[in-house]
Amino acid sequence: MEIKPIKTETDYEAALKEIERLWGANYGSPEGDKLDVLVTLVEAYEEEHYPIPPPDPIEAIRYHRNHFQ
Repeated sequence: MEIKPIKTETDYEAALKEIERLWGANYGSPEGDKLDVLVTLVEAYEEEHYPIPPPDPIEAIRYHRNHFQ
């Protein structure tokens, strides 16, 4: 796979498949470097297209109170 900006959902899916293939590559190896770049590109795409809003503070407190006592 050629590394390029992720502009479409198809690009995104292809990048995820390549990340899965490269998962576990040695740090500093060519495959590890490619994995690092792809993860960075996917994170940027997800932040723009699938943002996760912060939780409601009251709901977060209730959740933690009920699940971590």
